Amino acid sequence: MHGLSGINIELTSRCQKACHCCGRRKLEREHPELAKYGDMPIEMVKRIADQIPPGVFIQLHRDGEPLLYPRFDEALKLFSGHYIGLNTNGKLLMEKAEAIRTYLSTITISIIPDDPEEDEQLDIAQRFLEFEHRPLVIFRMLGQIDHTRKELIDSWTRLYPKVMLCHRILHSPDGSFDYEKRTTKPEAGLCLEMLHKLAIDRFGNVYPCVRFDPLKKNLLGNVDDAPWGLDGNNNSLLHAWLGKKRKQWIQHHIDGRRDLVPLCKDCDFWGCPRG
Repeated sequence: MHGLSGINIELTSRCQKACHCCGRRKLEREHPELAKYGDMPIEMVKRIADQIPPGVFIQLHRDGEPLLYPRFDEALKLFSGHYIGLNTNGKLLMEKAEAIRTYLSTITISIIPDDPEEDEQLDIAQRFLEFEHRPLVIFRMLGQIDHTRKELIDSWTRLYPKVMLCHRILHSPDGSFDYEKRTTKPEAGLCLEMLHKLAIDRFGNVYPCVRFDPLKKNLLGNVDDAPWGLDGNNNSLLHAWLGKKRKQWIQHHIDGRRDLVPLCKDCDFWGCPRG
């Protein structure tokens, strides 16, 4: 799987917050039949872990809150030979602190300025920062961040080791378009996520990126669909990575025809996050 730099694995699609910018809220209103939240079976997590080659950055999140996964510690152990990160709202940081400190390389805490639970999230995060041994903590501030909040987190970067502030612009809850600011296009001319990433939802569906895709427009396959290899191992991720559909979509990008890729035609993201 040469070229694969990162893979997102959705341990759970459940979340205990109701952020205004989250596409899940609109999905629940307009397509409740698609809002089937739950957890990935641990047996599927193991099958996925067994297929991932060394050196790939594992991010244990997609659209849900990973710290809600009931077998969180067990899942992290399955990826213990990799760099591991995840994106969280941080509300369960202290409850999951031991596993986080033992297995994670990085942890990103997403905070929306003026969210009703923002103060609670920041209070919990500060307590977590006081651990002597812990992973790199990235504060991902979504939308307009005021001077007071920026000064607070900047002070944490000076006071505590391994702390980073990462500002991100907001986009439409429907997907990666209508950003507050113009997005960045890479000089390579094609989406860097399409080129280097995979994402797996809690049902085992495989996608070329982690963009919000409730209608499965850019579905590549499922971890249980592919045939078994000659060595007796299921090669489903390799099948998705090298398959005809992904290769065709990359070629469309190279040809300047993102409009021929189902989800990409409506997406303004090119794999280059902007603050």
